[in-house]
Amino acid sequence: MKTHELVKMGVPFGSALKMASRFLADYALKHEDRSGMQAALEEVVNEPEKFLNDPLRGDLAKALTEATFFPRKESAPWKQWGTDLEEESVNQLRRACELPIAVQGALMPDAHVGYGLPIGGTLATDNAVIPYAVGVDIACRMKMTALDLPLSYFEKHEDKLIMALERETEFGIGARFRKNQLRVHNVMDRDWDVSPVTGRMKDKAWTQLGTSGSGNHFVEFGVFTLHEELNGRPPGKYLALLSHSGSRGVGANVCAHYSTVAKQAHRDLPKEYSNLAWLDLDSEEGQEYWNAMELMGHYASANHSLIHQYIARNLKAETLIDIENHHNFAWKETHEINGEMKEVIVHRKGATPAGKGVLGIIPGSMATPGFVVRGKGSKDALDTASHGAGRVMSRTAANKKFKWSEVNRFLKEKNVKLLSAGLDEAPMVYKNIHDVMAAQSDLVTIVGQFDPRIVKMAKAGERPED
Repeated sequence: MKTHELVKMGVPFGSALKMASRFLADYALKHEDRSGMQAALEEVVNEPEKFLNDPLRGDLAKALTEATFFPRKESAPWKQWGTDLEEESVNQLRRACELPIAVQGALMPDAHVGYGLPIGGTLATDNAVIPYAVGVDIACRMKMTALDLPLSYFEKHEDKLIMALERETEFGIGARFRKNQLRVHNVMDRDWDVSPVTGRMKDKAWTQLGTSGSGNHFVEFGVFTLHEELNGRPPGKYLALLSHSGSRGVGANVCAHYSTVAKQAHRDLPKEYSNLAWLDLDSEEGQEYWNAMELMGHYASANHSLIHQYIARNLKAETLIDIENHHNFAWKETHEINGEMKEVIVHRKGATPAGKGVLGIIPGSMATPGFVVRGKGSKDALDTASHGAGRVMSRTAANKKFKWSEVNRFLKEKNVKLLSAGLDEAPMVYKNIHDVMAAQSDLVTIVGQFDPRIVKMAKAGERPED
């Protein structure tokens, strides 16, 4: 019998699969008639406790009783949006849907390879949370505010816009404010002792409050074209501020700690599944992670709130429109599964919540449009859409392929002023955002378009946090 036949029969990966293969080999040596081999194997797989002292099947029975990972005999249902996706990103979602806790999955058109679950992947599970399916940068999110400044500000007062970006937030690994610059927000009054990681890192988190990350994180000014009335504001063009970042160092440490805990709890997971290790939400560790994740959601939101607040204050501007969403998170939601309404844990890793009527932001790149969207509430997509355009090459490949001279020419053509960024974030490393939006027209409706004009990211050479 082949490996996939054993797995379909219910033999878990790891030592049990090895013992099953050994049993089949021994059986073949000792029996000329092999017609009863499969039935003999099925007996021990179905009731291993009965065969612990069996001379031929005892080792297999013991491995089965000690196994922690039993893949589903049939994959949880899942659907893909978009074409020409990386083969490994598709394989990653397929493997995720083979987990015994998996309920349903979806793959967005911006998908590319991540840790465990692909970026652009959505997975519903039964009473369990997967730290790496939430992501390293927990609660990474988007926020856009339209300000009461005229569009002529870009030509007449570009220096003031640049100064506001340079002064009111910090970028990069370890970026923080000095003691006399610390931002104040009531998120620091929450209970940070919900986990040992957040308790230990509270002081560092405070110094990073209001800062931005590295990699694909940014703060930028642009022109927001609103197509319909929104929050009492009429259609038209607005000067707007758009930001993308998450929970900084503390979020990364929460992920690292609880991913390790999850892997230790599921040592039988084969290598290709190891980053999908999960925590049962009824366990102490599962509750710790869940509470820490929720705290990181509030913390990431506070970061964005302060960035927008301080930049608007610097410019003496008022906010006219305010929209935000996060996309590296897990939610307790009720969905129709196999014809029944069921509470599940929905992981959206690099995927935007798109429930019916829910507003979200899907950016393009530093020189291509982003979009404010309204969700259509697709059942097959678990109320989800993409979180951006999606990369078409690795950061290493981008640094080898492109030169700043050609990137700068492209930026000039698009009338974009870049203050700082790494070459690995050049617009050409991303998919065509218009193709991505077209591939998910059944998931969201476009409400408005954001076109970047002044962009600030972490300097070249910064390690990405995504």
